[in-house]
Amino acid sequence: MSGHSKWATTKHKKAGLDAKRGKLFAKLIKNIEVAARTGGGDVNGNPTLYDAVQRAKKSSVPNDNIDRAVKRGAGLEAGGVDYSTITYEGYAAAGVAVLIECLTDNKNRSAMEVRTAMTRNGGSMADPGSVSYLFSRKGVIVVPAAGTTEDDVMLAVLDAGAEEVRDLGDTFEVVCEPTDLVAVRTALQDAGIDYDSAEAGFVPSVQVELDADAAAKVFKLIDALEDCDDVQNVYANYDVSDEVMETIDA
Repeated sequence: MSGHSKWATTKHKKAGLDAKRGKLFAKLIKNIEVAARTGGGDVNGNPTLYDAVQRAKKSSVPNDNIDRAVKRGAGLEAGGVDYSTITYEGYAAAGVAVLIECLTDNKNRSAMEVRTAMTRNGGSMADPGSVSYLFSRKGVIVVPAAGTTEDDVMLAVLDAGAEEVRDLGDTFEVVCEPTDLVAVRTALQDAGIDYDSAEAGFVPSVQVELDADAAAKVFKLIDALEDCDDVQNVYANYDVSDEVMETIDA
């Protein structure tokens, strides 16, 4: 999910496009392997693995693929890869700050991929620390708006540690501390409220409002970055109005 705005909702809808389904599946499987390697292969005893598996299932990743990824990560099946996490920082159009999270077994390849995508799509790399201070690590749960209300969501998560519930139109976004993510997700489940995804991510403290021209450039860059095999998540501190989104969609 790129950033945390209405564009994130739009991107979520488009995630099932056949052209990107293979890359999406590969990234979700990689997340499962890493979660199982880090916290063990027991889905019920490893909250990070649980959420990674749920996200894969909601994206229609076949159960066999999920099971094999858990076994590889837990060392129960051959073929597991030792991935490491690396974060790059940069700028997009209009001074929008960009954080790029990679999960890779080859840091040199990742650096080349990210740098190429940035320079070819109007972005620029930044020194470590020059962008990351604009973001805070938070737990983020995306809840579909169909069949529920903001008050329903708020009531379910208020006592579980949620800090904020944002109405993004087609979805609600619940923000909490990463340590409260499991409790908030569980509270939604106990209340019978379904969710699309639950994961720790970066939320911007300051946002840059974009016009249609700048927004199109930022979205093009994010698409290029997300198309890189090693890139798992892209976060950016932009804000786009409904009117601008309608212009771009048109």
